[in-house]
Amino acid sequence: MNAFERYAPFIQDFIYRSGWKTLRGIQNAAADAIFNTDDNVLLTASTASGKTEAAFFPMLTLLDEEPADSVGILYIAPLKALINDQFLRMNELCEEQGIPVTRWHGDADASKKRKLLKKPRGILQITPESLESLMINKHMEIPSLFHDLRFIVIDEIHSLLRGDRGLQTFCLIERMCRLAQCDPRRIGLSATIGNPKDAGKFLSAGSHRKTIIPHFEGDKEVWRLSMEHFYNSGPQADEGKTNIPATIQQEEPTDKAPEVADPGIGYIFSHTRGKKCLIFTNSREECEAVCQYLRQYCEVNHEPDRFLIHHGNLSASYRESAEEEMKDDDSLLSVCATATLELGIDIGRLERAFQIDAPFTVSGFLQRMGRTGRRGNPSEMWFVMREDHPEARAMLPDMIPWYLIQGIALVQLYIEERFVEPPRMERLPYSLLYHQTMSTLASCGEMTPAELASRVLPLSAFSHITKEDYQVLLRHLLSIDHINRTENGGLITGLTGERIVNNYKFYAVFQENVEYSVRADSQELGTIVKPPPVGDKIAIAGRVWVVDEVDHKHRVVYCTLVKGNIPAYFGDVAGDIHTRILERMYDVLNEEKNYPYLMKHAVCRLMDARLTACFIR
Repeated sequence: MNAFERYAPFIQDFIYRSGWKTLRGIQNAAADAIFNTDDNVLLTASTASGKTEAAFFPMLTLLDEEPADSVGILYIAPLKALINDQFLRMNELCEEQGIPVTRWHGDADASKKRKLLKKPRGILQITPESLESLMINKHMEIPSLFHDLRFIVIDEIHSLLRGDRGLQTFCLIERMCRLAQCDPRRIGLSATIGNPKDAGKFLSAGSHRKTIIPHFEGDKEVWRLSMEHFYNSGPQADEGKTNIPATIQQEEPTDKAPEVADPGIGYIFSHTRGKKCLIFTNSREECEAVCQYLRQYCEVNHEPDRFLIHHGNLSASYRESAEEEMKDDDSLLSVCATATLELGIDIGRLERAFQIDAPFTVSGFLQRMGRTGRRGNPSEMWFVMREDHPEARAMLPDMIPWYLIQGIALVQLYIEERFVEPPRMERLPYSLLYHQTMSTLASCGEMTPAELASRVLPLSAFSHITKEDYQVLLRHLLSIDHINRTENGGLITGLTGERIVNNYKFYAVFQENVEYSVRADSQELGTIVKPPPVGDKIAIAGRVWVVDEVDHKHRVVYCTLVKGNIPAYFGDVAGDIHTRILERMYDVLNEEKNYPYLMKHAVCRLMDARLTACFIR
């Protein structure tokens, strides 16, 4: 089909204004699937391939031809930052046609939310947690909001395929559709789907529609990839060695790190000047430490601070400021970030990404590298693997550079097998069962046990849970006052249960820590856990602060900026590493293969590790 001619006139005008000469393969394929079928659609293609436009052009065309009498498109995304980014893109597309686009998350404008409730229409963008809140607190508004809903878009769906948060999202979709009596099609978007067939089943769970996965000729992937290893002090792995295999050519540094600099961080500092880069870390604590060091290196070199910071414990204003500065194509700043900048966000013409140590997943590696390579340039990532020298009597595990081995395994799995972590399909999510039971009671009020079971157990996430198991759960909840039985024999939330459900942290199914807001004068910096006593120091927003006052009642820490270096702490977060990665790590240690992206230090450190592994076989 000729997708362009099928598009609504305002979309054709948008394409002309944007200077597009042709449509991409994914846009033609998506148009065919959305226009000519009534099925769910899974669009999987590389980052920056135009998936968002591929989905929204035909959806908006159909809504333009037959306007919806409520919200027409519900867009669900895993991150507020992604919603904010897509809001700007969607607003530009829809504004002329008068199609409202509304953000609904904790940092969004409350007046716009009230306006949507009074006159529901257009596109609603929301996180899973805000959708949970909407279902509980605006239960009576759901039918008017969504009774004529046509499409549900789940962006970055791969991030929801392996944990309770994804199952929660689909539970909410099923509950919402049942309450609003609507039958929308589902559109899934992702650049990193390991098993599209299983992901398609996941997307369709609880709906009566099948999933179409359009096939098309995509652009050839071109990577610029390097991986280097550094000891944090002392001689590096290649010092004093000869006959080292040839490695890829390394550009000359554009700056010079201080003589006493941490070698790995100094390497990043030396290759970011005059460039726009992302520096990914695997934790918020490491993100803070790296940003502190890099800013100190700027100070030692008497140059302006050129490093920003972005992670989930920073205030919305801090995060959004970093996002805005990075979107400026003339900006030559670099940002230290965690997974908060991993998904889908276009922050301009990035020249390269650095990854400190190895991410936990192939999916994370691909997403992070995919932040670069937009607007016609190849994707570029530099891995920087760091470790301390093993002690003289160290046991075997301390002799192996695990991050280096893990990084090689991630890259090789994708190159050799196109492996990406698959969905977790056969699960017994009992914690989510409790969560959705309490959410259903909180939103709907008193129910008989049979009625409650009829609302919860048919949800696709609980297809493997029996009625007998559910009865055991309900009896337990009665015994601990999370639910109570009324005189009529119905069930309601108990006093203990109400305290849990009424807390905003209930909306998220992932574990959160008790957090304190951190303020300096009138500025909110972000949040921390376990604040230290007055007079001690904390690290947040890439700087160090001395604690002036701790208000435990309102959970606020007041502080003042000081100089120095200290570690940050934001609470524990579980990792997720697939067994196939561990198996490939074993192979890396046992095979003799050379990897062309390894730099000089990394080649020698791998040789040492293989020799160590050889001695124990």
